[in-house]
Amino acid sequence: MRIVIAEDSVLLLEGLTRLLVAEGHQVTGHRTADELVAALGDPEADLPDVVVTDVRMPPTHTDEGLRAAVHLRGLHPRLPVLVLSQYVEQRYARELFAADARGLGYVLKDRVADVDDFLAALARVAAGGTVVDPEVVAQVLARSTRSALDTLTPREREVMALMAEGRSNSAIADRLVVGLPAVEKHVTSILTKLDLPPDSDDHRRVLAVLRWLEDGPTNGTSR
Repeated sequence: MRIVIAEDSVLLLEGLTRLLVAEGHQVTGHRTADELVAALGDPEADLPDVVVTDVRMPPTHTDEGLRAAVHLRGLHPRLPVLVLSQYVEQRYARELFAADARGLGYVLKDRVADVDDFLAALARVAAGGTVVDPEVVAQVLARSTRSALDTLTPREREVMALMAEGRSNSAIADRLVVGLPAVEKHVTSILTKLDLPPDSDDHRRVLAVLRWLEDGPTNGTSR
């Protein structure tokens, strides 16, 4: 794959580059969000298979990387983007996922410590899938105190976290060591409680996990 990375940490950028090159990928690195936008901001740009970007980048180290991702997805709606950050930034994450969650991911940097999980997440996003780190889900659930998420049972929250990883119902059943009918019942209940009628569209499953972006705080605070 052709991969573009936007990361201001030299050590992390070089580490990711070496890891991905060793896996047979072609990697281009950028140290700022402006460089990333300059490289891919032309509507006729030769797009990579996936973009990996940090959230907080120069010059203000607030949300430049995520804003760049939103901008690029606006220009190239099918450009796969994996956000790799230490922080859960709500405001622009909501905008990023609002139109179409396919080909998008939000993974915390601690996940890079598990190489196989990171590579799997990268491949899934590049293939048009959606990945939301379970820890992101956990932080969001803890923060969303006045939403429909409060109506979910502990087991339903476990199921939703696994849905966020892109797992099928059968894979969730295997992970939780329960029967497939039980998982299907939980998924139906989750979608119903979040006012997302069940159907065969995987995008709707992802929207169940991302519903916090609509129901949670909207002041754009980060952690």
